[in-house]
Amino acid sequence: MDSEYSNLIWPAPAKINLFLHVVGRRDDGYHELQTAFQFLNFGDELTFAVNHSGDISRSYDFGFSEESDLCIRAAKKLKPYAAVEAGVTIGLHKRLPMGGGLGGGSSDAATVLIALNLLWNLQLSKEKLEEIALDLGADVPVFIHGQAAWAEGIGEVFSPISPPETWFIVLNPSVEVSTAEIFSNKRLTPRPKMKRIRALEKGIGSDWNEKHQSDLVIDSTFGVNQLEEIVRAEYPEVNDLLEWLSQFGQPRMSGSGGSVFLPVGSQEAGLTLLAKRPSNSVGFVAKGENFHPLFGKVE
Repeated sequence: MDSEYSNLIWPAPAKINLFLHVVGRRDDGYHELQTAFQFLNFGDELTFAVNHSGDISRSYDFGFSEESDLCIRAAKKLKPYAAVEAGVTIGLHKRLPMGGGLGGGSSDAATVLIALNLLWNLQLSKEKLEEIALDLGADVPVFIHGQAAWAEGIGEVFSPISPPETWFIVLNPSVEVSTAEIFSNKRLTPRPKMKRIRALEKGIGSDWNEKHQSDLVIDSTFGVNQLEEIVRAEYPEVNDLLEWLSQFGQPRMSGSGGSVFLPVGSQEAGLTLLAKRPSNSVGFVAKGENFHPLFGKVE
C-alpha cells in the first residue's frame, strides 16, 4: 500500500456536456450518444483511510444505501486485484448536486478507482480502469480518461478536444432529475449521427486540434442538448432557471439535468450573476478545464 498518497484530499470534478445528441438505441437498452465533455475546477472531495482488515466502508451517509453507492461499488470492483488485507474507509465531501447532470456520482467513483489503484499499489493501466469504470456507469470512464473529449458510443469512445477554458456560472433548481425517466421519455427520438469526417471539418477531432487549435469550434454554442426540451417540460423548475439565465446569454442544460450553465466573461461576472440568482436555486462559478486534476496519475 502506497504511503506517498496517504492523508490527501482527492478531487472529483464536475463535468458539463457542451452538447448532447442522442443518435440511436442499442439492443441492450442503452442509448448511443454524441457529446462533448469538459471538466470544471469545482467538484466533490474524497479522502481514503486505508486499513489492513480488508473491510470497505464509508464515513458519510447522504440517504442512499451502500449497495447503491458508486464509491463503495468502485472499491469493491478493485478488491479482486488487491491483497486480501487491503481495505479502506472512504470519506466524501459532497458539493455537487445529486441528479444534477454534472457527473458527481460518476466522478466520485472514478476518483475512487484512481486513488485506490495507487493506495493499494495495484498498478492497473488506464485502459483497465476505464474497462472497470464502464461497468459502473456510462459517464465514469471519461473521468478516468482525464481529458476533455468528443465522445460516442454510450459515452465511452473518446477523441481528445481542446474547447476554450471559459468561466461558467452553474445553477441547479434543487430538484433531482431522473436520468432513466428522461431517456425513457416517448418524445425522445434519435437525431442523425454526425459523421466523423464532418466532425473533423468542424474542428472536433484530435488531429484537427493539433493542426488548427485556433479554429476549434466545440464550445457552448455548438449543437444542442437534445434532452433539454424534455426536461424543461417535465421539470418546470429547470425551465424557469433557463428562462432566467437567458436574460444574460445562451444557457444550456448539462447531461440529463437539472443543472444549467452559462458562459461568462470572467469569474467576477459570474459571481455578480450568482448573487442575483433565483432564491430557489443553488450554484457556483467555475472555470472549464480540459484536463482532470488527477490526469497523469494513471498510465
